[in-house]
Amino acid sequence: MATAKPSRSMQRTRTEAPHLSEVAQAPHPRAGVEMTNADAIVQVLADEGVDTVFGYSGGAILPTYDAIFRYNEEHHGNEIRLVVPATEQGAGFMAAGYARSSGRVGVFIVTSGPGATNSVTPIRDCQADSVPVVLITGQVPRVAMGTDAFQEAPVFNIMSACAKHVFLVTDETKVEATIRSAFRIARSGRPGPVVVDIPRDVQLAKCVFRGSGTLRLRGYDERLAALDRATLSPRDAEAFFRLLGSCERPLLYVGGGVIHADAAPELRAFAERFGIPVVTTLMGIGAYDTTAELSLRMLGMHGTAYANYAVEDCDFLFAIGSRFDDRVAGKVKEFAPHAKIAHLDIDASEIGKVKAVDWAHVADAKRGLQQLLEAGRDFKKDFSRWRAYVLELKRKYPLNWNRESPRIQAEYVLSTLNEITRGNAIVTTGVGQHQMWAAQYLDFHRPRTWLTSGSMGTMGFGLPAAIGAQLANPGVLVIDVDGDGSLRMNLGELETLTTYDIPVKVLLLNNLGDGMVRQWQDLFYANRYSGSDKSLHKKDFVRAAEADGFSFAKRITEIAEVRPALEEFVQYPGPALLEVMIDPNAHVYPMVGPGMGYKDMITGKFIPSRDKGPKTTETPPGYF
Repeated sequence: MATAKPSRSMQRTRTEAPHLSEVAQAPHPRAGVEMTNADAIVQVLADEGVDTVFGYSGGAILPTYDAIFRYNEEHHGNEIRLVVPATEQGAGFMAAGYARSSGRVGVFIVTSGPGATNSVTPIRDCQADSVPVVLITGQVPRVAMGTDAFQEAPVFNIMSACAKHVFLVTDETKVEATIRSAFRIARSGRPGPVVVDIPRDVQLAKCVFRGSGTLRLRGYDERLAALDRATLSPRDAEAFFRLLGSCERPLLYVGGGVIHADAAPELRAFAERFGIPVVTTLMGIGAYDTTAELSLRMLGMHGTAYANYAVEDCDFLFAIGSRFDDRVAGKVKEFAPHAKIAHLDIDASEIGKVKAVDWAHVADAKRGLQQLLEAGRDFKKDFSRWRAYVLELKRKYPLNWNRESPRIQAEYVLSTLNEITRGNAIVTTGVGQHQMWAAQYLDFHRPRTWLTSGSMGTMGFGLPAAIGAQLANPGVLVIDVDGDGSLRMNLGELETLTTYDIPVKVLLLNNLGDGMVRQWQDLFYANRYSGSDKSLHKKDFVRAAEADGFSFAKRITEIAEVRPALEEFVQYPGPALLEVMIDPNAHVYPMVGPGMGYKDMITGKFIPSRDKGPKTTETPPGYF
């Protein structure tokens, strides 16, 4: 049978026979054809619109890889592109980059044992950031399961804690319906990763292709139906606008759920209709144009000072598709201390999980905002004093850096890159200081153009994610802003760029160490750089890139080189690597330390702090 696993967003489910509630209007052209289950897997991928599969082959998954080869022989001009990375982890992050940048389900296929275990990190990363991917893993034959057979791993047990849903398909009659169900689960509700573990002999078994039908997952189906029926009652709408009307300083706190729901137009309409400033989480970057007047950019541990000050001062905080993550909420009791809180989220388990709320509605962000806009068509209140106050915060406490240093500052590099790209690139990152600087200094006009590992904070994410994003968006400029520590993690994927001639640009900000760890060691561990100093490492990234076939691989060390090198780098037509040797002692500011409140925010030497000296007259009379 196909065994199903419950998760944070699914009740315990019972897998039943395939049902035909989603039968297409016309019969599938291959309905009734006998084929192997491996062929059925590939046919379902094609039916789901999959044009690219990432993965690494091996004995237990060979039947499916062979089926891909034969499918492509028969479908010239409409093949499923197969991208073979250096590692299975790379494959997972490529699928994630594909999904994050396109909104479509990403797919990767790996073999049993180490192939599956190497995929745990990208699966958990996708679960943490609500990214829809489907992972198909080979498994040893059914008769060998549980015997510690060659390359056997308990995939169901391992992945159950990491994925939205896991299937172990031991019933050879249910493969087609299971694969189709995996796509439905991955993209519906709160998106997430689905793992399908299929023994080799099940792949080889013959089936009659039906061309339609999914598994009946009673609990999940009921929850989706309830979400579909969810409407904002007149009473709830009245309560929301009563709260909004009673406040003077409202703020929209926007997370990745807005992007997953394709709700950026509704968010923009809501913010502009009611004149409310917007702060975003790391995952919400791009949901609202960072150059818009109402944008305060990112809040949180390394958010802008003015965003965090606005959170401190607001009296109504509307959380939309966000979850009060610890890097945002910090010291929870002190987060938004003066504010009534409203929360709109697709996942009921997020409501009240971290922060008590005064109003909540469980719905897709797009539908929820649409309903609020409709319900509030007669609502009128002037928040112009608050907007003027917020603009003054932006003016007084802007981002800044050490402009007098003889060393290259990462902020200058990224500000210059931003002037060149004008916010019109897809940007991926690794994890660390470079990630935070990129979030602070690059502009994003549209959703799905900022791709980063948020909740898991996975070093090594940036390069493979950029590959997936580029393949999903041919012709678009894709830049991986990376650090030397993160790039090392999946350095083998440089070869993937040249193998497939994928024109990703890799901007390496090299500070000869794990910069964010070093920053914490500077601030909290008395400058004891245990394990974070890489200055003695011998890696020559430029020569490594050249060895992998890069025609453009350069290193710069002087400030004067930055702009011309970046212009040449961005304009280069193929894969390119530009290594910039940056100040190893620079810190990312602002910073709200772990477990601290926004009132304890450190702004460093170059960003003003309103807590230094007497309170200014920026506070409008009567506000506090």
